[in-house]
Amino acid sequence: MNPQLPNITQILINTFQTLIAQFISFVPKLIGAVVVLGIGVLVAKLVSALVGRVLKQAGFDRIGDKLNEIDVIRQLQTEIKLSEIVSKVLYYFILLVFITAATETLGVAAITGMVTALVNFIPKLIAAAIMLQVGVLIADVLKKGVISLCASFNIASGRLLGTVVFVFILLITIISALGQAGINTELLESSFNLLIGGVIFAFAVGYGLASRDVMANLLSSFYTKNKFKEGQRIRVEGITGQIISVDGTTLTLKTGDSTTTVPMQLLQTKTVEFLD
Repeated sequence: MNPQLPNITQILINTFQTLIAQFISFVPKLIGAVVVLGIGVLVAKLVSALVGRVLKQAGFDRIGDKLNEIDVIRQLQTEIKLSEIVSKVLYYFILLVFITAATETLGVAAITGMVTALVNFIPKLIAAAIMLQVGVLIADVLKKGVISLCASFNIASGRLLGTVVFVFILLITIISALGQAGINTELLESSFNLLIGGVIFAFAVGYGLASRDVMANLLSSFYTKNKFKEGQRIRVEGITGQIISVDGTTLTLKTGDSTTTVPMQLLQTKTVEFLD
């Protein structure tokens, strides 16, 4: 018996009928998805424009102005306007929500899952951005505080110390923000801890050796600040004069036509005679 050959014509007809039926059933879904997407674009534009205008009138950009004053951001030669950033983020968030609805209308599970994951990631990204912004502001405040404190004690390396504090807080903030965004930062945290430990040790040793005299004067000032006042006449190491100023590290005497600066550390180790 001869084997029966398949009916090629019937197979082709069935295939084309299936394709036509699937295309006919897909067209309404496609039209629905396009309509949903079009509505989403309009809603996203209207809402983002409204929110951006309200935030701008409410003075929300003042926070961005404070960020623009930070040295690091100023060097980037860019201007941060938070009202525009928030409105843009809101625009894309709303658009992604409507894209999710459009892909569900199409019935393409793979695309729907990908867009849904992206929509769920946006709140984490916003939280990370807010954390980074707050961290930068705090780092800048601490930097200025360290510089001012060092200036009050006449420490010449105040700006360097302030920069170190700023970078340290900024790195901690970046790592925390990445963790908030759902990125694994275990390796980064371990490397950061080792790096910071080595830098702190080296800096402490080097700076301690270089500034031991300054620290000695600061400690001496703490213990003797109530003993010496402007206007007193004293004699120390054969130098006689009237105190005209006392700061964190030195005492200045008026000795005839000249002035003499005496380290506070010397007042702790030498005999001081009060002539008044």
